[in-house]
Amino acid sequence: MRKLEAFHGMRIVTYCVMTNHFHLLIEEPDREAAQSLDAETILKRLGFLYDATIVRTVREELKRARDSGDATREEKILNRYRRRMGDLSGFMKDLKQRYSQWHNRRQGRKGTLWEDRFKSVLVEGDSKALMTMAAYIDLNPIRANMVSKVEEYRWCGYASAVGGNHWARRGLGRILTTSDHVSGTDFEEKWPETAATYRLWLYHEGRTREISEEGQVNRKKAFSQGEVEKEEARKGKMPVVEAIRHRVRYMTDGAVLGSERFVNQVFERNRALFGKRRESGAREMRDADWNGLCVIRDLQREVIASESSPPGGSLFKRSSGP
Repeated sequence: MRKLEAFHGMRIVTYCVMTNHFHLLIEEPDREAAQSLDAETILKRLGFLYDATIVRTVREELKRARDSGDATREEKILNRYRRRMGDLSGFMKDLKQRYSQWHNRRQGRKGTLWEDRFKSVLVEGDSKALMTMAAYIDLNPIRANMVSKVEEYRWCGYASAVGGNHWARRGLGRILTTSDHVSGTDFEEKWPETAATYRLWLYHEGRTREISEEGQVNRKKAFSQGEVEKEEARKGKMPVVEAIRHRVRYMTDGAVLGSERFVNQVFERNRALFGKRRESGAREMRDADWNGLCVIRDLQREVIASESSPPGGSLFKRSSGP
């Protein structure tokens, strides 16, 4: 999914992989811009999806066309790949086809795997609409009664972001910004704010509601009012009991951990180790409610991290699934 995201120029805002289907919230690029990508950009994108031999072969093919002065031939080669980029249908075709091939090889089977063509919904690009659709997607395992906390289901965008995955954090960060010129570093720096805002939204959208179906009133599996109120009281910060279920870098890379007073005492005793510009020792721990604990190192990336992190115009957003 991530390789194809990079190749096609898509941006996956969030996702959820269930047992027999999946959901994606995708930000599509400008199709016209995709059709005018230059050679170096195309070669770079090819590197996300293919090995170095194939990229080198295409590079040499382009060079021969350029050296011969045949501009038409060069454009024909580039258009072979441009046509595949920036198109939702092309992205979904590649994703489902590549997964099917992998699955068939693994299971020793043949033939098609997916039952129907994917369905898509066009979503307005404002924060409220995007957060509503994103929450619907991330709450799938809650509705299916598979877990009691969204962050416990590792195969969704929110849990992956909580686990420190850069691509997942960047995706959810897109919901709260209207700028197309925000770097990945900016999304990391703003993750604590994004995490708190989105977590509160998840609990509000996922609260238990009475739902009438064919004259019967059913109680949909979701969060109780008490759980929602607890999250509101914490202002969206993950409680420490939830945070420590993940690998927390503060526990291994924080150097000194304890109360503000304790950390400052250690800092004063070892001031010479920190340089002249450092004036204080204690640094507030981020991404969860740590009950006043501090560390001496202010970690910048992946504070709460998974054991391993995978790689990694006016735009339309879609939710997609088979």
